[in-house]
Amino acid sequence: MTLGVDEKLSKADWLSAPGIQAVFSAIERDGEEARVVGGAVRNTLLNHPVPDVDIATTASPETVMARAQDAGLKAIGTGIEHGTITVIADDFPYEVTTLREDIETFGRQARVVFGRDWEKDARRRDFTMNALYVDRNGHLHDPLGGLGDCLARRVRFIGDADGRIKEDYLRILRFFRIYAAYGEGELDPEGLGACLRQRNGLRQLSAERIGHEMRRLLRAPRAAYALRMMNDCGLWEIATGGLARIDDYEALRSLDELAPHTRDPELGLVVLAGFVREDLARVSDRLRLSNGERKRMETAWGARKRLLQADASPSAAAMAYAFGRQGAIDGLLAVWSAQIAGKADDSARFKEMLSAFGSQVIPEFPLKGADLISSGHKAGPELGALLKRLENEWIDSEFALTREHLLERSKTAS
Repeated sequence: MTLGVDEKLSKADWLSAPGIQAVFSAIERDGEEARVVGGAVRNTLLNHPVPDVDIATTASPETVMARAQDAGLKAIGTGIEHGTITVIADDFPYEVTTLREDIETFGRQARVVFGRDWEKDARRRDFTMNALYVDRNGHLHDPLGGLGDCLARRVRFIGDADGRIKEDYLRILRFFRIYAAYGEGELDPEGLGACLRQRNGLRQLSAERIGHEMRRLLRAPRAAYALRMMNDCGLWEIATGGLARIDDYEALRSLDELAPHTRDPELGLVVLAGFVREDLARVSDRLRLSNGERKRMETAWGARKRLLQADASPSAAAMAYAFGRQGAIDGLLAVWSAQIAGKADDSARFKEMLSAFGSQVIPEFPLKGADLISSGHKAGPELGALLKRLENEWIDSEFALTREHLLERSKTAS
């Protein structure tokens, strides 16, 4: 039997947890109210996991801080100037933010005041499905009528879409990202039109903010469709500075059930933007990727190139030794995606290779420089060259040569 909205919310584990109830009890005194808002409500109604919980309240930040501490809870002024206090209860952080309303709007620097009007607080949020509140008893409060949109998985801006975007141009990317994570059907035409009209506003955003949002978008279930629409609107080129292989990426995401790596942003960016190696550096810079993310992209691109250039498919052991297990799998998935997009898919062979790559133990070269010195070779550049030559012979033997075989071969070195 399908639960009613209030019943479903009231039965949510996160709402009945002693920690959040302690936060409610601390704040809700002397006429002050508190309600969970946004993602936790939306995700519960749509049967998605709830990683974090945000609370809105009529109480001032100073009141929240004082009452939480009086109740024995840890309170941190993480964004007190913006009205946000992080309250930790049972080792779980709750972001508690005082209701706000805009007085003047000029981009992200909008001047706000704290208030007590739930509808005004809702109207300054981005999408209708994010303007849902629930009290401590599980009763839903829907000041803008966003419940229908949420249950229908429609992502719609609150009020005038162009105006919402001008307040913060990151909302263009959030429109596509929220859709990719929770949406169904076609993108809202009004919102899509506003994103197209306001697209040049993305140029004003920092690379860090764009990169953070793009990573989250690439992990979402409907990322392929959202990115195709972004590309059609010219948004991908603005965000990344280059072109996109959308067909290849759609093919990659068609493999989600076979390999969870397909949702990883690093692999997705290689498939989307890795036409030549230099593209990886450009995208990494534009999205402010970490050194670890850059390295994975470089490794995946190299493995993809190796598989494409080989006369015969390299063995799982050879690929794992050259690129690591993850790099080998990434390269294989990138090649497979291109073949699917080109209508030349050989699924049986690729599935066999994917299984082999995933279970492959990385071979370990059995010889060290000290072994060669012990057998009579002198230290120096020649020793390093000999060691490298023996390693290549070991690889060519498909890792069959033993330490003893290699030492014997070293004796014939000129």
